Amino acid sequence: MQKLGRDFYVRTDVVQIAKELLGKIVVTKFEGIYTTGRIVETEAYAGIIDKASHAYNNRRTNRTEIMFGDAGHAYVYLCYGIHHLFNVVCNTTNHPDAVLIRGIEPLEGIDDMLIRCNKKKPDASLGRGPGNASKTLGIQTEHSGMDLQSSQLYLADDGTTGFDVAVSKRIGVDYAAEHAQWLYRFYIAGNPHVTKHTFNKEGILLL
Repeated sequence: MQKLGRDFYVRTDVVQIAKELLGKIVVTKFEGIYTTGRIVETEAYAGIIDKASHAYNNRRTNRTEIMFGDAGHAYVYLCYGIHHLFNVVCNTTNHPDAVLIRGIEPLEGIDDMLIRCNKKKPDASLGRGPGNASKTLGIQTEHSGMDLQSSQLYLADDGTTGFDVAVSKRIGVDYAAEHAQWLYRFYIAGNPHVTKHTFNKEGILLL
């Protein structure tokens, strides 16, 4: 398993990066607890030009300043005062693109993941959805700004290929008007850790 280098993130096509992150591994080692999960669902956010992005129209705040910095850093924010959402900063300085990690398939450290999520047994909900993905891996807002070249939090490639990539519009961004229709969400088709409510009983995407 090889850590993704800085060059992976310093690219101008955030949509391509979001696609290529599928199948990659998120590795965390916080307070001696080692956990890993395979990325199964992502969403791309195209910075200044994207009404769904926190950085739309060059909006800069103390929270979002990390998005305008160097690529290959974590941007973690609190959603609804509850969920810690983990994003990967992309592109070059002052081009605040990011990819939201929407879902992971747990791989290593599952016992610790269950403790974090207050669950007794692993099931498909473990790591499903962006809040659960971060919680499962122990990622919190305190990790925002962390360099993804660190030993505590990084992304890696274990060579896994051969899965089918599906695409849809993003979830929960209706406020973004016409930009809510952009096909910027990607997921591994058929993976049980992908957001559940977007499918009907035949497995057809409802969005």
